[in-house]
Amino acid sequence: MRSARIAARQALAPAQRSAATARIEAALDGLLAELAPRCLGFCWPWQGEVDLLPWMARWLAADPARQAALPVVVEAAAAMGFRRWTPDTPMTADRHGIPVPATDAPVQPDVLLVPLNVFDGAGFRLGYGGGYFDRTLAALRPAPTGIGVAFELARADTVWPQPHDLPMDWIVTEAGAFRPRRG
Repeated sequence: MRSARIAARQALAPAQRSAATARIEAALDGLLAELAPRCLGFCWPWQGEVDLLPWMARWLAADPARQAALPVVVEAAAAMGFRRWTPDTPMTADRHGIPVPATDAPVQPDVLLVPLNVFDGAGFRLGYGGGYFDRTLAALRPAPTGIGVAFELARADTVWPQPHDLPMDWIVTEAGAFRPRRG
């Protein structure tokens, strides 16, 4: 299921991707106006994920007190750390070739935008299989609000969550923002 949804996401036509991204950004604007985070964690787009870099730059520019954070794998099979990011931050590549801040300016997000390869209505997700986000969400105190972000094509009836899987608090797609159903 993961591979099929990643392939479908990568195959989106540029116009379709652009229109869907604009609707996702609008939904995020509304939700974040309500949540009012001071430090917002997000992920560098990888393998056709929703590209929030331009939107994040606009979000930061709207209020100089805001901070953005990118996750960094510090140690295998452990929770991730977060480093402060701005559009001008010097970047380096991690072991997967994903850009991460080259500086060691640790921050802790109070809201975290999590990419979803596949998600279900209960808020569970399939990532890339490493368990990094589940470990990170379980370890951070206070726990950040988790917002899953994906194109609607990633929706599934279930992802068959495991006991260690943690659901998102919100899901945002081009269809809007919604709270996952529980129980």
